[in-house]
Amino acid sequence: MNTRPAPARVLRADLAASLVVFLVALPLCVGVAVASGVPAELGLVTGIVGGLVAGLLPGSSLQVSGPAAGLTVLVYTAVTEYGLAALGVVVLLAGLVQLALGALRMGRWFRAISLAVVEGMLAGIGLLLIAGQLYILADRKGPGAGVPNIAGLPGLAAEVARSATALTALAVGAGTIVVMAGWKRLPARCQLLPGALAAVGGATALTIVLGLPVARVRVSGLASAVQPPGSSEFAKLADTGLLATVLAFALIASAESLFSAAAVDRLHTGPRTDYNKELMAQGMGNTVCGLLGALPMTAVIVRSAANVQAGARTKASRVLHGVWLLLFAALLPGALTYVPTAALAGVLVHAGFKLLPVKGLLTLWSSHRGEAVVLAATALAILLTNMFEGVLIGLLLAVVKAAWETSHVHIEVTDDGEGLVNAHVIGNATFLRLPRILETLEKLPKDRAVHLHLAGLRHLDHACLNALRNWADEHNRASSEEVRLVHPA
Repeated sequence: MNTRPAPARVLRADLAASLVVFLVALPLCVGVAVASGVPAELGLVTGIVGGLVAGLLPGSSLQVSGPAAGLTVLVYTAVTEYGLAALGVVVLLAGLVQLALGALRMGRWFRAISLAVVEGMLAGIGLLLIAGQLYILADRKGPGAGVPNIAGLPGLAAEVARSATALTALAVGAGTIVVMAGWKRLPARCQLLPGALAAVGGATALTIVLGLPVARVRVSGLASAVQPPGSSEFAKLADTGLLATVLAFALIASAESLFSAAAVDRLHTGPRTDYNKELMAQGMGNTVCGLLGALPMTAVIVRSAANVQAGARTKASRVLHGVWLLLFAALLPGALTYVPTAALAGVLVHAGFKLLPVKGLLTLWSSHRGEAVVLAATALAILLTNMFEGVLIGLLLAVVKAAWETSHVHIEVTDDGEGLVNAHVIGNATFLRLPRILETLEKLPKDRAVHLHLAGLRHLDHACLNALRNWADEHNRASSEEVRLVHPA
């Protein structure tokens, strides 16, 4: 008996889901663009490409792509340092790197990245996002970098307290956050409207009705916002800093997309993600975004989860959401000029808080303290340095932690008080454990023969073997009794 749903029913489900995803994506596309320091239209362009390009390609059938809050800080930094015109070059090359990684079947290796590093990266992004958007929340311009933004918060608070217009903007943004935070507690029928759209729509309506003196989104038109990179922008590739930014875009966008795919796969029972194909789909999307001078795209868990929960069956839902974004950008761009920027900042502050693993960190500390330290250190490193260096520091710490934990070794000594002493070294003998090994060996009696058995070792590195030989030679010179290293047969 054929239990497959009728095509018409599938199409209706995908159509309904696409409208939900469109309503979720619209405020996020605009908010991410504004927070990144680029025209609002470029966020819509990236959302459109995520639907019409990445959405059509194989990989993950229900995952939805677009501009992500996780790359906001990195984009803002790149635009500040190299200019808006260079953004297209960075995104284009990042897309080509992703295509190459997918062609080389490197997708599965992103799943080997320590989860603590990924969560630390997201936590660092969340903290940077919150610190930066608090200024926009009060219609003020922040210093622009992580540490200066955080250091300037007391001054911001004092300035807001003295300004009626700043307090008004703060009230609009704070109201947006309150609505979004409490939206999930409303009856199910109310939640048919996405919380972000309801919050921004309410803030916009209130601003118009009361004539509040707050900053609003500036719109220049889709055609003027799209600026393909020219030859002068490609000449900036001689700057090694720009190349490091390209690599950071590619690696962080890829990791975020593939971790999102793993999370989406747990939400439905349909086809599983092909990680290499999904990586190539993301690469193709970013290549097109780069050619259009738009924001980078990643798979976004908020939109993807909304897509699944709305009952999407096939990739048609994510493609259609791109169609609705295109129609909005073409026909109703002027509607964005009524949206207060403080409301969009509220959306992103809420998104930043959701990136902070507060409960998870407490649980991790009680069960895996090493992982908790890596998570916190990665987030702190991103705050103090930048995204790329912070992630590298986190990865290095994760490798060191893994090496330390896998180099467990202990020495069992058999000594009846007279005659031969047998010492069995068991586990993994690496240079990390050398101080402990040598400290134990120094306590062995020097007036009797010692046999040091190495058959119980699963691993013995070169540094440790040399140290054991040196210890044996010194022991033999200082004692009349011989020390022998007994190797496995």
